[in-house]
Amino acid sequence: MPRTRRPLLDALALPASKTSVPRLIGRIALGAALVFAGTTHLTVARREFRAQVPDWVPLDDDLVVLGSGVAEIALGAGLVALPKRRVPAGLATAAFFVAIFPGNISQYLTHTDAFGLNSDRARFIRLFFQPVLVLWALWSTGAWAALRNSTRR
Repeated sequence: MPRTRRPLLDALALPASKTSVPRLIGRIALGAALVFAGTTHLTVARREFRAQVPDWVPLDDDLVVLGSGVAEIALGAGLVALPKRRVPAGLATAAFFVAIFPGNISQYLTHTDAFGLNSDRARFIRLFFQPVLVLWALWSTGAWAALRNSTRR
């Protein structure tokens, strides 16, 4: 019986390959940025982050902010401290960035000021940075290459 192709699961099972210095620096920088951002979710920027929770989310805004902050800290720590598991960490981080993108869209559509984004133009420009974060997570962890290689098998 032929094996069913499961590129994502295959990519998760691959051992971590060697990485380049630029990818290592990129992964650690992204991890540190996530730990920092997650910490601000829990402390000094909670009000700002609550402004980004879309009205249609059926949970308390503060709960969403605290949960996403904990997730960011965990993802950032994983990117830094688990180099042999960097592919799954990169995939999880990219998925997280995709999952929180509706908050950025909502902030633009509802004209909500937060983080100095006090114009529609500034909020619109910010939307283009989320795909950059997704690509950064996939590139710096080797997850993009692992996914490509798993589909070739």
